Amino acid sequence: MQSLLPHTLNLGILAHIDAGKTSLTERLLHAAGVIDEVGRVDDGNTQTDSLALERKRGITIKSAVVSFAIDGTAVNLIDTPGHPDFIAEVERVLSVLDGAVLVVSAVEGVQAQTRVLLRTLRRLRIPTLVFVNKTDRGGARYDGVLRHIAERLTPDVVAMGSVPGIGTRGARFAPFTGEDGAFTARLTELLAEHDDAVLATYVDDPASLPYDRLRAELARQTRRALVHPVFFGSAATGVGVPELMRGIAELLPAPRGDADGPVSGSVFKVERGAAGEKIAYVRVFSGTVRVRDRLREGKVTGVSVFEQGADVQRAEVRAGQIGKVRGLGDVRIGDVIGVPREGARAGARHFAPPTLETVVTPLRDTDRGALHLALGQLAEQDPLIDLRQDDVRQEVSVSLYGEVQKEVIQATLAEEYGLDVAFRETTTICVERVVGTGAAYEIIDTDPNPFLATVGLRVAPAPVGAGVEFRLGVELGSMPYAFFRAVEETVRETLQQGIHGWRVPDCTVTMTHSGYWPRQSHAHGTFDKSMSSTAGDFRNLTPLVLMDALRAAGTAVHEPMHRFRLDVPADTVGAVLPVLARLRAVPHTQTTGGAGAPYRLEGDIPAQRVHALERLLPGLTRGEGELESAFDHYRAVRGGTIPTRERTDHDPLHRKDYLLRVVRRTGGSGREGAATAPAAW
Repeated sequence: MQSLLPHTLNLGILAHIDAGKTSLTERLLHAAGVIDEVGRVDDGNTQTDSLALERKRGITIKSAVVSFAIDGTAVNLIDTPGHPDFIAEVERVLSVLDGAVLVVSAVEGVQAQTRVLLRTLRRLRIPTLVFVNKTDRGGARYDGVLRHIAERLTPDVVAMGSVPGIGTRGARFAPFTGEDGAFTARLTELLAEHDDAVLATYVDDPASLPYDRLRAELARQTRRALVHPVFFGSAATGVGVPELMRGIAELLPAPRGDADGPVSGSVFKVERGAAGEKIAYVRVFSGTVRVRDRLREGKVTGVSVFEQGADVQRAEVRAGQIGKVRGLGDVRIGDVIGVPREGARAGARHFAPPTLETVVTPLRDTDRGALHLALGQLAEQDPLIDLRQDDVRQEVSVSLYGEVQKEVIQATLAEEYGLDVAFRETTTICVERVVGTGAAYEIIDTDPNPFLATVGLRVAPAPVGAGVEFRLGVELGSMPYAFFRAVEETVRETLQQGIHGWRVPDCTVTMTHSGYWPRQSHAHGTFDKSMSSTAGDFRNLTPLVLMDALRAAGTAVHEPMHRFRLDVPADTVGAVLPVLARLRAVPHTQTTGGAGAPYRLEGDIPAQRVHALERLLPGLTRGEGELESAFDHYRAVRGGTIPTRERTDHDPLHRKDYLLRVVRRTGGSGREGAATAPAAW
């Protein structure tokens, strides 16, 4: 029997590591009556940290879904990792959220990851409440944290209560009411900034803005992600959690989807069952997915939905719900189920890509095949691992966000697959940007072109973030569409390695020449590949032409840069600045808050140098230095040795040698075992 709850709210819990979001999830489940006892992260018995590695390390690695009910609303709560190494898990969750709770520690305040998260939530217009946790801890602050939030996150916040006894075990949350003049004044001022009608009424007659109207307007603006109510409490003691739950029900949207409309859903997580089968976590925005439905990815063989803390087998998952769907063998994270949702962009990225890479090698040489299979399955669950196979050296590289992620991959391979592996030294992933315009072409049946294809390409730079755009500068009917598709697909594949071996992310590639030999047969009617162009000719020739065009255009290697904020004691600045210079960090601003206040340095630092700065900082600042950093942009490498990525013997950059090898191997046609090419077409 389906749940009778009329609304479903898909809610994300996000935070910087150790702010207490998993503990808050436990407390919400307890307050809703789903669990009888609150689990503790340190004890490894929480509901959402189900992986053995999560329980062992006390951190969230994979997003997890649990459910409970608040005032007639079914809440699917998604607990996400707080460690920046696992930001990819957060990225996938954002596309399925109706609202979010951002957790901030009352002791540590706003931290680097907190800033990244709220900036992204606001950009995506996801309604967000802020919960200031750990008010019972020594060193907890009220005014200081509110000021921190307003300065470092957004000024569009309003505290929903005070905290008598903050910083002690007796701390409690006292919600503001319409009788609190200072609260209603602040609330009116904030709401008027975003609504002219409220402003006009406030100017003309403040008395005509009763508290009920202010509260309704607060809900409206919160649901539009214009303002962010701030609640205070403690996940450890439960203080403030009932008020937060009422805020979730009142202030966040629980949209109704059309269960009878066309099916539209999004896959945000893929895991494997006990028998190795794929299980897709699908948020359904419209329509209904039923058992035995045939979808593009396969036939649905099982469905379960989340109800009161557990996933329960059902015959269907309806609009607004999150379901675990079985039977979709080809499904991948990010896949659209049914029709795309209006306004959604396929493959949209919300956070920076991984900036680190390492080679994974098995300790036992006989495990190479098993390692590749295991890494392939891990990449299904985390596409940003981004495997890169070197067939010549028999090596596999993986992309990373940090050293902790490397440790997790190593432990997962050992515990789940029985594979012992080692990693080479982590290196930085750069990109190449096209700096000019270049063109090249090869004509069919003209030396040294051994392929039965004519391909001409022009490469030009595109704005940062534009991606790769493929255009036709020739008539679409000049050759079969399959050949054009082969060229475009090969262009995108080839741009994964530019002149220096790095990915070329933003450019426009225009096809300027095309030509082929039509399908030809011998007199007895047998099709002869040596006389007819195939898609393979275009796939083989395109990388060679594209690399020539790239060399003509020129590329510049750009390294990833972090924006850093560094607070240090004023008397240590003299020791810190030379170290920053040695690490190629560039401070842009330097400010001091006066006597006794820390000295603040803000600027850019190469991503590969951040770890070194973190290691050196305590010794330079007597342990008092505080560093925040996050990826910000790519910067052209200036001076010194240009970093290059190792290339294989099959690299199309070595074009002349490659063509000569092909010609010698095939007797002049570029095809295995084929005869010499016929006369020009």
